[in-house]
Amino acid sequence: MANYIIKRLFYILLVLALLSFLVFAVYNLIPMDKAADMAMQEIAANKNLIYAERYLYWQRRYGLDGGLFTRYLRWVGVVPFYSGEFKGLLQGNFGSSVVYGKTVLEVVKEPLLNTLFLNLFATVAALGITIPLGIFCGAKKGSKRDLAVQVGTIVGYSMPVFITAILFIWLFAIKLDIFPVSGMSSVGKDYTGFRAFLDKLYHFALPLIVMTFCSLGGMTRYVRASMIDALKLDCVRTARAKGIRERTVVRSHAWRNALIPVVALVIGWLLGVFSGSIMIENIFGINGIGKVYYDALKAGDNEIVLALQMFYILLALVGNLLVDLAYGLVDPRIRVGE
Repeated sequence: MANYIIKRLFYILLVLALLSFLVFAVYNLIPMDKAADMAMQEIAANKNLIYAERYLYWQRRYGLDGGLFTRYLRWVGVVPFYSGEFKGLLQGNFGSSVVYGKTVLEVVKEPLLNTLFLNLFATVAALGITIPLGIFCGAKKGSKRDLAVQVGTIVGYSMPVFITAILFIWLFAIKLDIFPVSGMSSVGKDYTGFRAFLDKLYHFALPLIVMTFCSLGGMTRYVRASMIDALKLDCVRTARAKGIRERTVVRSHAWRNALIPVVALVIGWLLGVFSGSIMIENIFGINGIGKVYYDALKAGDNEIVLALQMFYILLALVGNLLVDLAYGLVDPRIRVGE
């Protein structure tokens, strides 16, 4: 197991280095030059300045001088800037946002916490509903309740997220006036402490309901299919042949085998809470990481885009490793190290 993990970590570093260069090269093809923009702003404020000198100054300050590979190594933190300093990813420097005028870490810190807060609650709620419901439908395949759930999951799975969000806003915010339409805090209120936390929960309630509802369809059907396959296993047939009660067969034999293929989906879902929901965050006006990423793409704020893109790549690579290890833990038949 230890040798397998070390080997996979080496592959992760190799793939991360390759993808980081490709991503950096792609974003450098975008016809944007912040050194030229800063030089032009200085020239507009002071006509006595020489554009070529100011342009070279800002190039060196941002690390934009030199070839593509040199700029990439400088961005990673292997090659120093003109000043002799190492200010790359390896030093924890993800650059500065041109739009916000802050470092990338300062920009993404609060949105990342909001995204985690929102998505973690929605994920836990969805898993708490879908896993028991999927197991029940698989065990009661063909019953009226199973058919009713299947119809409901098909409807929920087929509807686009923005349509579901609009319907829920119309019902819960406009007609019933239970939740606010959008925002993260009450307008004109300056709550602090636990009262501010409750106000935030109140504004996050409707997005949470929408995200949970949209997640029910696909996950429930996946767990149901896994449960139906598990009930056909030889161990389940043997348990039934011994005269064990159906409830015991389902709880002690079938559901454990049914959850084995669900492990990958659950881990991927949990890791997905970091990426945010661009659609939900934009509809409900939530300052989350998905909205920041979308706004950075529109504004051409490449430092934020590059940092978030590398974060998502690393998350995907580590997620695949965790899925493989989890398979080996939940299913003794799988030997991950072999």
